[in-house]
Amino acid sequence: MRLLQRLQPFAPSVWRHRIRGIDVFSDVVVVLLAAAASMGVVAERGSMLRPYGGATAGVLVLTACALAFRRRAPLAVAWVTVAPMAALHVVETVAPGTLLRLGPGVDVGPVPCWTPAVPFAAYAAMAYGGNSRFPRTRAAPLVLMAVLILLVTEILPDTVARSVAGRDTDTLEGMVFRSVVLLAGGALLGLYVAARRRVVQGLTERTERAERERHLLAEQARADERARLAAEMHDVVAHRVTLMVLQAGALRVRAPDEPTRAAAEELRGTGCQALDELRDVIGLLRRTAEGGDAPSGDASAPGPLPDLSTLIEESASVGVPVELAEEGDPPLASPVAGRTAYRVVQEALTNVRKHAPGARVRVEAHYRVDGVRLTVRNTAPTGTADADLAGSGSGAGLAGLRERVEVIGGTFRAERDPDGGFTVEASLPAFVPTAAVPAPRAASAGLSEPSGMMPGTASAAGREAAQRTGAERGPMP
Repeated sequence: MRLLQRLQPFAPSVWRHRIRGIDVFSDVVVVLLAAAASMGVVAERGSMLRPYGGATAGVLVLTACALAFRRRAPLAVAWVTVAPMAALHVVETVAPGTLLRLGPGVDVGPVPCWTPAVPFAAYAAMAYGGNSRFPRTRAAPLVLMAVLILLVTEILPDTVARSVAGRDTDTLEGMVFRSVVLLAGGALLGLYVAARRRVVQGLTERTERAERERHLLAEQARADERARLAAEMHDVVAHRVTLMVLQAGALRVRAPDEPTRAAAEELRGTGCQALDELRDVIGLLRRTAEGGDAPSGDASAPGPLPDLSTLIEESASVGVPVELAEEGDPPLASPVAGRTAYRVVQEALTNVRKHAPGARVRVEAHYRVDGVRLTVRNTAPTGTADADLAGSGSGAGLAGLRERVEVIGGTFRAERDPDGGFTVEASLPAFVPTAAVPAPRAASAGLSEPSGMMPGTASAAGREAAQRTGAERGPMP
């Protein structure tokens, strides 16, 4: 599918070149046919036209060569084809016998039509002349062609007409009939081609419009689903996590010993971090659903990228040697971009500990003004992975990372190296706009609302936590 999407922009150009080649070939064939027929009319013994040392043949061949421009200027080609016919009638009317042989032995059999380029010009005027500024004018040269063809017998003396009609070879009426039939046939074929082209264009436009509408409907359905998910996460998940944070805060205040207070504080910090991430996810879902790009609120305020040295120390403490290489100055970034960068490195190091025991790890962070590129590469494992440890987890960590990176406009790549190692690479933008999230309000029961709390959940959660902790443990000291 991705290969087809990549090749799709090149497909129209390929077909365009092929169609252009076919058009050029057909134009050459038409010009050659018309030129050959024109030469045959003049070169045949007993031809009605006077050769004048090849000048007559040259005029007819030039008229045939004008058919090479029948697609670009079909009406001009039609008028160029009419011009020799009109000149013949005018000259023969003023000075009979100047261009036509009026003596005995004249044969009209070699003349397929008058002139041989007439059917090709009629086809071009009808097939390609519909895009002109005045569409009705495309019939004018054809009408004049038909009139001039019918008047051929009028420019010949009666003696020549009777001598031709008395022979068994052919008649003037036969030549006129052939000319009219070929003229009408070319015009009708051109009309058919033009009508077929309009139908195909209409069907193509209708298909493209339907495809665009289907794409818009799919985008709208996805936006509605994201909005529904954001509402569900805000109303259910965020409320429960906020309640957990407030209960942990109350436990920290009421705890009788220091270990319990430390555990409660750690639980509260973890919940606050979860609330911050929920805020980012909900903001991204709302931004996508509403189509907004402008950030608002403190949730999108830029800040420093997280320190990766903590993850390096954690991995070193469990026996996984990690080398950290940083290049450039860390830019200010949106909180969601910073947390995504932290998660990428954290997940990659976790996978090394689970699936590549004994491997050495190198973490590279290339900081740019507009973002950061992270690369976590480990060598081939030297030991055997613990089956229970490797089988733990959902198995969708890298897929989740890819979705998380792509949803904020980044790129993600995870693949095995030829030497048996593994590489995880992510490129993240520094700034990620999110939808507006109202500022948090102070919670009830005298507890400050944790950082990143979802709007609209603090008051209810605070009251519920205060009532439950007060009822279970009595008055606070």
